[in-house]
Amino acid sequence: MSTWRRFGDSWCLTPREPRGLVEFLGGSYLAATPQISYRRLLEGLAQRGLAVHAWSYVPGFDHQLQARQAWSSMRECRSRLEQRLGQRFLPLKLGHSLGCKLHLLAPDGGRGGLGLIALSFNNFTADQSIPFLGMVAPSLGVNTEFSPSPQETLRLIQRHYLQRNNLVVRFGNDQLDQSQDLIAALQARPADASQLIHLPGDHLTPASAGLRRQFLGDWAEGDDRQRQVAQLHDLITSWAETGTRAWG
Repeated sequence: MSTWRRFGDSWCLTPREPRGLVEFLGGSYLAATPQISYRRLLEGLAQRGLAVHAWSYVPGFDHQLQARQAWSSMRECRSRLEQRLGQRFLPLKLGHSLGCKLHLLAPDGGRGGLGLIALSFNNFTADQSIPFLGMVAPSLGVNTEFSPSPQETLRLIQRHYLQRNNLVVRFGNDQLDQSQDLIAALQARPADASQLIHLPGDHLTPASAGLRRQFLGDWAEGDDRQRQVAQLHDLITSWAETGTRAWG
């Protein structure tokens, strides 16, 4: 098994002979340590022959800026990988929660990849994401909304996001999911080929397996959780290897 290596703000995991590349953006504060918080998901992809690049960040208010930073970091890591191995990669974009939004706001409009798999898309307002903000912000005189706002984010997706192939994944027991808003915005574009699918699980299905494994061991994950993550491995690997939306 290859080991995680850090390049700038990204964590990279490279099998001996990678058959594809996944560029991953995690959600909220889990993304500060993606190599730990999403370990089971991402290392499982590497075991299946996919190189993984995961950007490390702490969310701020300017999501447009962070989308550009993530895109730039991923591009640099991809260039380094291609130079080292002497081959080109068309990456699969993979996002969880807020990470989906950052992929969708990337400067290239999603053109530089096979497509996007968006897990548990989340587009909350700032006061929904940070409950106490609405109470303290007026007295502090600070900005109280993300940039772009949730409404503007959906408008930008319709107008400027150019990738037609997207798989939007909603987990059945997910109270934070806003995938219906995303699929509506995607499908409002001409020639869109996006799909919405429902899987068992909850908002932390992609992440919590890695956390539980890190601190409690495999026994704490449970059979259901392991099956849910294995199903994600199947979906992601299928897209990355074939470049088509063949999810059965």
